[in-house]
Amino acid sequence: MKNQILLFVIVFTFNSMKAQEIKTMTYFQNDTIKLDLDLYLPQKKTNEKIPLIIFAFGGGFSGGERTSEKEFGLFMAKNGYAVASISYSLYMKGKDFGCKGTLTEKIKAIQIGVSDMWQATSFLIENANKYNLDSSKIFISGISAGAEIGFHASFWDYKLMNLYKNNLPENFKYKGFIGGSGAIQDINLITKEKAIPMLLAHGNNDDTVPYAAGSHRSCPTNASGWLILFGSYAVYNHMNELHKDIELITFCGGGHEFSGYLFHQGQQYVLDFVNDVLKGKRFESHIIIPSGKKGASSGKYLFCE
Repeated sequence: MKNQILLFVIVFTFNSMKAQEIKTMTYFQNDTIKLDLDLYLPQKKTNEKIPLIIFAFGGGFSGGERTSEKEFGLFMAKNGYAVASISYSLYMKGKDFGCKGTLTEKIKAIQIGVSDMWQATSFLIENANKYNLDSSKIFISGISAGAEIGFHASFWDYKLMNLYKNNLPENFKYKGFIGGSGAIQDINLITKEKAIPMLLAHGNNDDTVPYAAGSHRSCPTNASGWLILFGSYAVYNHMNELHKDIELITFCGGGHEFSGYLFHQGQQYVLDFVNDVLKGKRFESHIIIPSGKKGASSGKYLFCE
């Protein structure tokens, strides 16, 4: 019986992968680095251009693989969307991205990752016709460090912060942002004019990336790597003040282990989000889920009591 179940799982997985098309390609290369992406495409051909979700993995800018969320790419492709899972420069590999690190190095790691994301976006726009992509419907997404890339790629001044040539279309804007346990350095970068629809998920006891406003890795103020960040709850409140579309999923008592939720157990939330954005629906919601962690404190938030 166990062998039959195993065979079924293998056949099902193989058939699911066959139902979508995966292309690996180099999106950026210079004398020192070569960066690839995996493009997941629906197998069913259509005359309509395909909306695209660009994904950046997590790993503290020192580790991680673009293939880690293959199931997410296959799921979205099965439902008619293209997903580009990118590699990016792991600038902090072998360095301290925590409290004993250097603040300028931490910011540089984010800037390099964001510049890589912009290069990937530019590459996919330039090749949109080749892969039948809709360059006016590009979403950005990521987990942890990848979500920090997504936040800053969405709201940093491109011409000021890009480390490579300025090659995104004038006035380019991502269609929406999907972030797992991410944060942004300056919440005031999110203005009424620049705001885009967001789907965020975060544990309110996250001591790695702050859930609200706080220091990265919970570092004390005298630490050399002290960096203030504005997490998902702070962004949610800010977006509400701007009357812009946002959905937040809070895991009460949860920590950073929920950073990948949207791309694993919560894939349907992502699908519903992109569908709603493309249909022009307005929304604002805060979904509260108990983390189920024994002995976990719900913290200072009354909605978690």
